[in-house]
Amino acid sequence: MRIKLGLYLGTALAALVAGAAHGQELKAEVMHQWTSAGEAAAVKVLADRFTAAGGEWVDAATTGGENLMAVEIARVTGGNPPTSMQFPLGAEMVSLASQGLLQNLDSVAAEGKWADVLPKIFLDAITYEGHIYAAPVNNHGQNWLWYNKKVLADAGATEPKTWDEFFAAADKLKAAGVIPVAVGGQAWQLRIVFSGFLASKGGADLYNKVLGDRDEAAIRSPEFKSVVETFQKLRDYADPGNANRDWNVATNMVISGEAGFNFMGDWAKGEFSAAGQTAGTEYGCVLLNNGGASNFIMSGDIFVFPTHKDDSQLAAQNLLATVMMDPETQALFNAQKGSVPARIDVDASSVDACTQYGLSVLAVPAQQLGSVEFLGTGDFVGAYGDLVGQFWVDTSMTADQFVDQLVTIATTIE
Repeated sequence: MRIKLGLYLGTALAALVAGAAHGQELKAEVMHQWTSAGEAAAVKVLADRFTAAGGEWVDAATTGGENLMAVEIARVTGGNPPTSMQFPLGAEMVSLASQGLLQNLDSVAAEGKWADVLPKIFLDAITYEGHIYAAPVNNHGQNWLWYNKKVLADAGATEPKTWDEFFAAADKLKAAGVIPVAVGGQAWQLRIVFSGFLASKGGADLYNKVLGDRDEAAIRSPEFKSVVETFQKLRDYADPGNANRDWNVATNMVISGEAGFNFMGDWAKGEFSAAGQTAGTEYGCVLLNNGGASNFIMSGDIFVFPTHKDDSQLAAQNLLATVMMDPETQALFNAQKGSVPARIDVDASSVDACTQYGLSVLAVPAQQLGSVEFLGTGDFVGAYGDLVGQFWVDTSMTADQFVDQLVTIATTIE
């Protein structure tokens, strides 16, 4: 039996479902990188909803985000594209769309009135030369701090809200013989952590000037140097085994009580859920600040649809995009993924404590920050991440040297 996708499933696309029921094969090979426990549960929502709507989901998971991107692009440019591919919200979509390698979703978007239900920053990001090329499935917050409530309580540490409180708690954990902060020492994770430090310790204005405007004066300011030194200080609270650690391994160190804290995006919440833990009971979450307002770094996952000449593939793509953008699908998917729905009209009355907290921060436009993937090209994001990763492992690099190198990257890379 096919699920009812509410009023969102318009007449034209309902015909696609009817076509599937009458023998048209709407098979969709979907490439993604979601293989951890929480991620796998979220993917199952998409697969089950697509199958129930009349399609056949062919799962093509690839581990590692950077590996996934390379494999996906190779498939597309090599003439053997999948039906759909998971991408981060950012410049990569524009690159493929500009080469005519992606199917536009204009008719699906018009049918579903996407312009009315997506944040403007998301709608702009999936649009290229007036055409829509992607279906956004979530709104991820990147700059969360997660913690094990029992571990903190046993160490006599207060659950922090500010940076001063965080370091006071980390010192107590260290004295108690617990790893204060579980870190995944991979360049992309460290980039996210550093950007979070910039947003929460440096503030929204400095964040936008450094990563958005690439303003040299802002990068050389004492305020930015203080952010760099704070990130540098984090090394004192990480364990020696952090090099190349996967993000979910770091998160599970907090879940198991091996570590007290973990800086990571809200996809980490899916791991807590998969372990049977509840926000506000076994674990807590916070967007740290300097004693003022918190900021929320927005990012998201999208699915793009490579060009195909096969009519059945085009029909499968339209149905898949419709299912992914269905409000009930987004509510169920994001409950497993740990993120907020991309749609702004999804009922959030039953969400957990962390999501409610995140939504309260997002309710203030001044506290909404685009991730560096929104703000910069792939080349800039890569160079910025490599610098942060180098700074983490090279203990001889000073904060001033980091600043000098970031100025070079900011002023020379498009």
